[in-house]
Amino acid sequence: MPKLVRRGIEVEEQFTWVNEINPAEGLPTGAIWVPLVSWLNHHAACLAHSAPVGVYLQPEEDPALLLPTLQQVSAIAVCFPAFHDGRGYSTARLLRERYGYTGELRAVGDIGQDQAYYLAQVGFDSFAPHDETRV
Repeated sequence: MPKLVRRGIEVEEQFTWVNEINPAEGLPTGAIWVPLVSWLNHHAACLAHSAPVGVYLQPEEDPALLLPTLQQVSAIAVCFPAFHDGRGYSTARLLRERYGYTGELRAVGDIGQDQAYYLAQVGFDSFAPHDETRV
């Protein structure tokens, strides 16, 4: 499994990345990351899943869409598609300070160890540098 850094310690990734879900086919076993649209469209199936379900947000997606169900989300991953794209910092700050999200908040994508301090300052608990298996 890919590695990630959580609160300064390298740990194994427990979640599997899913591009799309179809509740009629069932969800994969174990903890999964689902895109925001899947969470919004199949909320009941995600909550009925026997393992944690995290939601990943692309930079252009509005985190306010999660507000009605925010405290039911096990974890949120914010995607950083390019090193120079800082929209994820704003998303994290909104989730923590304005919306009161207290679950795991992870930065994923084109990020590096040298950004860890700044990621923590806006509320990220963990980060995972880009991996080809991720969305």
